[in-house]
Amino acid sequence: MLGEYPIEGRRAAEIAASVERAVGTGALGPGQLLPPLRQLAEQLGVNPNTVAAAYRVLRERGVIETAGRRGSRVRPRPASTPREWIRVEAAGARDLATGNPDPALLPPLGEALAVAAARAAKHPTLYGAPEVAPELAERARAALDADGVPGGPVAVTSGSLDAIERVLTAHLRPGDAVAVEDPGWGSLLDIIPALGLRAVPVGVDDDGPLPEEVERALRQGARALVVTDRAQNPTGAAIGAARARELRKVLAGHPRVLLIEDDHGHGIVDLPLHPLAGGTDHWVLVRSTAKAYGPDLRLAVLTGDDVTLDRVRGRQRLGPGWVSHLLQETVLWLWRRDAVDPKAVAASYGERREALVRALRERGIAAHGRSGMNVWVPVADETGAVARLLQAGWAVAPGARFRVASPQGVRLTVSPLTPGDIGPVADAVAAATGPAPAGRYD
Repeated sequence: MLGEYPIEGRRAAEIAASVERAVGTGALGPGQLLPPLRQLAEQLGVNPNTVAAAYRVLRERGVIETAGRRGSRVRPRPASTPREWIRVEAAGARDLATGNPDPALLPPLGEALAVAAARAAKHPTLYGAPEVAPELAERARAALDADGVPGGPVAVTSGSLDAIERVLTAHLRPGDAVAVEDPGWGSLLDIIPALGLRAVPVGVDDDGPLPEEVERALRQGARALVVTDRAQNPTGAAIGAARARELRKVLAGHPRVLLIEDDHGHGIVDLPLHPLAGGTDHWVLVRSTAKAYGPDLRLAVLTGDDVTLDRVRGRQRLGPGWVSHLLQETVLWLWRRDAVDPKAVAASYGERREALVRALRERGIAAHGRSGMNVWVPVADETGAVARLLQAGWAVAPGARFRVASPQGVRLTVSPLTPGDIGPVADAVAAATGPAPAGRYD
């Protein structure tokens, strides 16, 4: 059952560490069946409860999964392995896979960083200073107010995923279930099992999460729901006014559910925000600077209910303390100067995205991309489609990076495309995939 690898230990922590070491080194591979509790307990000379505790720790860490009488197995992909590793090498091909913004649309940071450095030279940030620059909090809150986001304090984290992780750990415990969009953001799908949580997939269409599937997930016991308001990755979905009303109605029936809204498209989309916050006891809305100002400017602002924000900021003080004020001052300078024109950026991505969707549909290919910088194409065989597109000179992202239970697909990022690229890309996709049914991502 275990080949040549012996599980060792007398205490639960030692047994769990032995298994985790074996998974990390490859001695226990994905799908490997572990011994039944009583069998391993007899081999190690320990109480079965000790083995049960070890297996529970491994499940909470996302190392193994248990399926009743079918036993416990090593997860097909360890929780510490990011989905970004599921990729194709783009050597010699145009890269439409990595999901980066167009560098031409990012503002130059030189002057902003220089101003922040000069300010730090005169007024260095020392221990005891406020975690959030007062002007940054004021400007962020004003923008949130303008978009109809309920009132609440403001915190700053090192990007959206850092914020989401902190919020999840502020309320949830290992073993809790989290409702997530499917297909959805691969990094979020990674962090959930890494925290010992369980992902419950919720289907989406061009208007965002399907209300009936959200209701199903919450009735099944999901304690949190994570939604993307606009520019959903990978599908480009955006929550409109009608869908927002439906989702708010669902959430009103589950007031204890933690709601997390990711508005990472702020600054690159021109569709209005329709926030869902306000119908549950605990909620947050997160906005990152990554897409509008560049992924290396690691800063996100979030607001939410008082209890959640107090927990997030309190835990942050015990760890990193704060996000660098050099970065905060850099973002402030960019905001003051209106360094990014959201309408112009949205129009640039929109022209490329809509042209590609239109060209694909003209060739009989179902494609989705209502907002943002990505286009999602349902396919019958994503491995074959990715390989054939690579042979044709185009590297695209396999849908496995974004799926839990939804059907196969591929994601194309339009950032590198020029008007002259649209036809050749559409021809290559049509040749690589063949016609697929339109409608939902199934």
